[in-house]
Amino acid sequence: MNAHHYSLPRLSIRFFPIWRRHFLVWRKIATTSVIGHIADPMIYLLGLGYGLGSLLPQMNGTSYMVFLAAGTVCYSTMNSASFEALYSGFSRMHEQRTWEAIMNTPVTLDDIVVAEILWAASKSLMSGATVVLVIWLLGLSHSPLSLGLLPLALLVGLCFASIGMIMTALAPAYDFFMYYFTLVVTPMMLLCGVFFPVAQLPPFWQGVAQALPLTHAVNIARPLIIGHVPEGLMLHIAVLLCYTLFGFYLSLVLFRRRLAR
Repeated sequence: MNAHHYSLPRLSIRFFPIWRRHFLVWRKIATTSVIGHIADPMIYLLGLGYGLGSLLPQMNGTSYMVFLAAGTVCYSTMNSASFEALYSGFSRMHEQRTWEAIMNTPVTLDDIVVAEILWAASKSLMSGATVVLVIWLLGLSHSPLSLGLLPLALLVGLCFASIGMIMTALAPAYDFFMYYFTLVVTPMMLLCGVFFPVAQLPPFWQGVAQALPLTHAVNIARPLIIGHVPEGLMLHIAVLLCYTLFGFYLSLVLFRRRLAR
């Protein structure tokens, strides 16, 4: 057992040129990338919001469209961070060997992992900001508190990017990621209050939902849209931060072991 693999992260400002490198590459395909990342949440928001919304009663004192909008912000940022951390991160690490080239400079693996997580979170922020803009344009919220969805999008991005990097460190090939999306992301989307209240679930699954990070993100987002300060705000933030820090540390350990072979 190599003790170095389990040492605490050594952070430095050297992550920033890596983040900037990812941004410059993304800027060349920004238009198609933005369209791809916002199309899916917009289909859910507009399709289900207008379709089911006309058939359903109010949800927690709001229209179903407003109820769904909060979940869509969180779902969109989760998806954006997950795709970037898994598929793009794996490409840079394994297929393109970009990480290998970067580590020939005075940059450590710790800096690379930090940059990957921050870049995935940055894309989540862009995705979340787009959904928030649509929410305002549709008149679903006029509360200044809804601007709190922007830092929330960044936090959700950090959380799911960190979790996603664990999968990237373990993945032998791209096909591996289908297990993560099928067994983790999709059930989380269905259990965590994106489309219906968690209270509608059986007691056991309510307990499961409360342990999942997306539930805490939704519990912050929904009150903000209607102009209320979320109850238990600090607890929800603490849970998301714990997932972020644990995911970052575990992924770093796994990357150290993988790249040391």
